[in-house]
Amino acid sequence: MSRRKEKYFALASMDYQGKSLDELKAMFKTTLKSGMHGLCSSPYQEGQKPGDQLSEKQIRRRLKIIKPYTNWIRSFSCTDGNELIPKIAREMGMKTLVGAWLGDDPEINERELEGLISLCHNGLVDIAAVGNEVMYRGDLTEAELLGKLHYVKDSIKNLQVPVGYVDAYYEFEERPAITEACDIILANCYPFWEGCDLDYSLLYMKDMYNKAKLAGNGKRVVITETGWPSEGTNLQGAFPSEANAIKYFINTQKWSQEEDIEIFYFSGFDESWKVGAEGDVGAYWGIWDKDEKLKYS
Repeated sequence: MSRRKEKYFALASMDYQGKSLDELKAMFKTTLKSGMHGLCSSPYQEGQKPGDQLSEKQIRRRLKIIKPYTNWIRSFSCTDGNELIPKIAREMGMKTLVGAWLGDDPEINERELEGLISLCHNGLVDIAAVGNEVMYRGDLTEAELLGKLHYVKDSIKNLQVPVGYVDAYYEFEERPAITEACDIILANCYPFWEGCDLDYSLLYMKDMYNKAKLAGNGKRVVITETGWPSEGTNLQGAFPSEANAIKYFINTQKWSQEEDIEIFYFSGFDESWKVGAEGDVGAYWGIWDKDEKLKYS
């Protein structure tokens, strides 16, 4: 009962009753200016997609925009220019969670892993992530992923860099061998994708986090992605809108700061290419729009 009461207290601490959209936007700007733990990078400009070559100029421009508001940056790949993200982020004074993107192409997987290992040895990685939602997508078997996790851990064993794997929070409950192999639990927590009403979304995310924490059995837990889209089609009781995206952002940051929860918000910028994979909501998860203008201002 005490845990349940704590959740309701945290939710009740922010009251939006009667707030106009303009008032919510003002609250959003205040929250953003207070800073956040981490932000997921979104380096692809309009017309680009994964597999396209990223330029140093565009990465520098986008990181310069978000630098005043975040302590950490999360990158998703170590190839095609993404390897420049941790280098430039470090130059700008940000910490880095660097991911190797794994899929069903062995050649690309090898390039990603070697890129991650190289960045670690160059001192540019604070947390190393071997794969993102590979089990969820079914791109690799559990044994294959474990082999890659151990390969990276063995390759950087003399460095003080924790190694983990990113996936939905429930995968760490269902795959204890992977959880055991991780130095750190890197959990994606999306109440939206489980059809949760905005009013209950903070409670829902806390439950997700607690499940990952229980599965980790004392290991450090980081929420590597969470967010809410500002436009698009609803999923059951989860409705995209500017107001809901603002409320979710404020609730998330308030919880992160008050209870010292490490959260990487998704995402920095809107990206049109994501529509294909996620439906129409895919393009609207950013804090800044596709033209790099701050939303909700």
